[in-house]
Amino acid sequence: MSGAANSPAPHVPVLLDEVIEALTPQPGELMVDATFGAGGYTRALLARGATVHAFDRDPDAIAAGNEWAETREDPPRLVLHHRRFSEMAEALAEAGVEKVDGVTMDIGVSSMQLDQAERGFAFMHDGPLDMTMDQSGPNAADFVNTATESAIADVLYQYSEERQSRRVARAIVAARPLTTTGELANVVRKALGHHPGAPKDPATRTFQAIRIHVNRELDELAEGLAAAEHLLGEGGRLAVVSFHSLEDRIVKAYLRDAANQNPRGSRYLPETASDMPAIYTQVSRAIRPSAAEIERNPRARSATLRAATRTAAPARQNDQEAV
Repeated sequence: MSGAANSPAPHVPVLLDEVIEALTPQPGELMVDATFGAGGYTRALLARGATVHAFDRDPDAIAAGNEWAETREDPPRLVLHHRRFSEMAEALAEAGVEKVDGVTMDIGVSSMQLDQAERGFAFMHDGPLDMTMDQSGPNAADFVNTATESAIADVLYQYSEERQSRRVARAIVAARPLTTTGELANVVRKALGHHPGAPKDPATRTFQAIRIHVNRELDELAEGLAAAEHLLGEGGRLAVVSFHSLEDRIVKAYLRDAANQNPRGSRYLPETASDMPAIYTQVSRAIRPSAAEIERNPRARSATLRAATRTAAPARQNDQEAV
């Protein structure tokens, strides 16, 4: 077994068995891990003999992956791309790859990023207010310290469904400048009222919304789904794990549309056939972690997997058609 498979993983991949069952990797097949992170899915794919092209915009993840034995094989069975997964079609074309047998995505922030205070994704440990996955460009501090009150409120409402978004935005603007996760969390708690021992910290929604905005996560997801549509060959498998309702809605709507499964406006109306051939078939229902997995890994509790199989239909030609 490879060095990658033998080395201990620094995090627990969510719904791993279910993702691998959906992808059914075979020796010699070409797989894409669109969100490499700590490499949990990649390890399992490599262990089954597949070659993996893995993507991550976080330089720390790529640096760790470059230590794996498979990157030094000839030809390598692990090819790492320090790029956004929305760019995977272009990146693979540059590498001479036209079609792949499987694509998996694990959407959202990784355990490694959450656990590092200096990355600024979480407020369990005070750190700089960063939240950038690629460690470059405008960060969370830039946003909260320069955006208008209405822009902050819109982000909080749109990306976390924060009902009191205007109150929180007003408090953020009044407290500027903010430079650490602890400062931001305390402002939000004070604005919303924080009761020690409550099941959920009120700052959670604000941190989620700002992170999604700073990293363009929902746009990346839509663009990544379109890229996978172009990359997957006939019979290729897609497996997408999401962690909150906004992401899952995008994946569900995309697959329903791509499989010509859009519901009728009324149950009394006849089914209407689309002029477009189905892009995907065998679309799964929402697959969620078992109670045993949630007990082993509490971070899995909000995860949802959706999977589908690519047909021979040609990929749609623009983002509006594909998403």
